Amino acid sequence: MRILLIEDEQHLGAAVQEHLRSESHAVDWAQTLADGDAAAAATDYELLLLDLNLPDGEGVSLLKSIRERGNDCPVLILTAQDQISDRIAGLNAGADDYLVKPFDLEELSARIQAVIRRYSGNLKPVTDIGDISIDLTAKLVWRSGEEITLTRREWAILDLLSWRPGAIVSKEKFEEALYEFGEEVESNAVEVHISRLRKKLGAEAIGTQRGVGYKLVI
Repeated sequence: MRILLIEDEQHLGAAVQEHLRSESHAVDWAQTLADGDAAAAATDYELLLLDLNLPDGEGVSLLKSIRERGNDCPVLILTAQDQISDRIAGLNAGADDYLVKPFDLEELSARIQAVIRRYSGNLKPVTDIGDISIDLTAKLVWRSGEEITLTRREWAILDLLSWRPGAIVSKEKFEEALYEFGEEVESNAVEVHISRLRKKLGAEAIGTQRGVGYKLVI
């Protein structure tokens, strides 16, 4: 999943970025509203983590702006403001959930997965497709009851495919999920990881629509 983190606290931002990277997500980190706005305008993110108090303004103003532009990316607010009115303002501006600082990183992961499940329309924590079971929250996958080990980038591919089983995901979307700003995109990286996933999950598990993308076969 490609995530945009807008947070000016150095220690917290670094901890969140490292934690989410360890869970197979690509995380771009902006530390001002201006940089966050530019990143959100340039890239289609699957999730936005937004601090309310930033050096150059209020996070709520950015949230209102991106919603007015038609951006429906899920938004999770990270805030030290424990006032009911602040939480309500964020939710009314278009946020999907919030966490009050300080928070546990495992709770952040759980909130992210819950928000994504709501957006995908698949509220079950475990997706069963044929003999394959996928638990994206726990980062576990089984085939015929046997646990399968995936690399970080294989998980990133499977994560996108599992949101909407049967729906086509483009190569460009996979590349956005695999690489952060500044990373060099390898020309055949997506094809290589898809091939490895098919070997582990079965050749029939992932379908191809030539010139368009890939899908998890249901």
